[in-house]
Amino acid sequence: MKPIQVGLLGIGTVGSGTFKVLRRNQEEIKRRAGRGIEITMVADLDTTRARAVVGEGVKVVDDARAVIANPEIDIVIELIGGYGIAKQLVLEAIAAGKHVVTANKALLAVHGTEIFAAAHAKGVMVAFEAAVAGGIPIIKALREGLTANSIQWIAGIINGTTNFILSEMRDKGLDFETVLKEAQRLGYAEADPTFDIEGVDAAHKVTIMSAIAFGIPVQFDKAYVEGITRLAAQDIKYAEQLGYRIKLLGVTKRVAQGVELRVHPALVPSKRLLANVEGAMNAVMVNADAVGTTLYYGKGAGSEPTASAVIADLVDIARLHTADAAHRVPHLAFHPDAMSDLKVLPMSEVVTSYYLRMRVADEAGVLAKVTGLLASAGISIDAVLQREADEVGGEGSTQTDLIILTHDTREGTLDEALAQVQALPTVLAPIVRIRKEELS
Repeated sequence: MKPIQVGLLGIGTVGSGTFKVLRRNQEEIKRRAGRGIEITMVADLDTTRARAVVGEGVKVVDDARAVIANPEIDIVIELIGGYGIAKQLVLEAIAAGKHVVTANKALLAVHGTEIFAAAHAKGVMVAFEAAVAGGIPIIKALREGLTANSIQWIAGIINGTTNFILSEMRDKGLDFETVLKEAQRLGYAEADPTFDIEGVDAAHKVTIMSAIAFGIPVQFDKAYVEGITRLAAQDIKYAEQLGYRIKLLGVTKRVAQGVELRVHPALVPSKRLLANVEGAMNAVMVNADAVGTTLYYGKGAGSEPTASAVIADLVDIARLHTADAAHRVPHLAFHPDAMSDLKVLPMSEVVTSYYLRMRVADEAGVLAKVTGLLASAGISIDAVLQREADEVGGEGSTQTDLIILTHDTREGTLDEALAQVQALPTVLAPIVRIRKEELS
């Protein structure tokens, strides 16, 4: 059988890894796919670099549309990234009847509904395993492996940059800015790390997982997004003393009122496997009714780990591209006419528990006033830790840190109560609030 021909748009880190792994493992991949898979055309603005990667025998152009227009190309791999030209090229490839493989989580989280609808109408596949958690096959697990289950929640460490930063802050007791600079020096963080450290990258990924888990449209605009830039070294230390570690989590959960979709730092019990995922590694926990809790762990980025996912998508398409479109796995696991209109909850309606740190005057009655205001709002307290004033501000200090762990409460209720606590004259600095996820 004639090899399936692939056009590659963008041959940077992931693109070059895809080309190299596909060439290195071509015989094994052919045995699995049932036919050869060859990248025969590459588009990249830097044609010199592209030719250095692919060598002879592969056509290199600087115009991505030339790849889409080539009638010999069966599959287009989009590795350009971003929302702009990548969207136009993906839609043009679909319109031309090409199957598409993409690692572009931002594009799918924001424009996935339009892209999947166009692909469904044209009868082509859009495959995107590489868009979430790099080499970890979490999309296939959610779309296929867990089909029998009603998924209850997903919680994931899905950004390696932030996990590296938090691991270093905990291990070395350093502040955020110091560790960020080190992460940039080592290549774990981009020169402009905004999407990572502000939680946007993780929110793109959890938006896609939420859509697959619950059969809802991708709705990035409804996700709650909070990064790690305001985390202080002392909170990581206090969390450790209380038996927790702080991780940036992407969480999506089915509750009676709808679906939670959120990214934020969270205290995770130290004994949980997720709390012990260190460095730049990724991990995703999925809780479902039949199978219980499963964990998927591995490299969430990098040239060859991400290439592994790209090539898995190529193999899937090679196996299924001649099948009737109605018999393929739907893009978001549920058939398009069976999607749900479950509401994505605003953060004010989410119920969880909290870690609170308050810098207060070291005088009698402060704790009673604070706990009294929380109690009057119906917020019950799980634990209280009060530091000695000398530990916080040195000998003779008149200030101390008050740390409170709450039981589950609605976020909107906590917001109102904390506004009253913050107004107390004995509360001397903005209250630090970090959500707590038991993951049980």
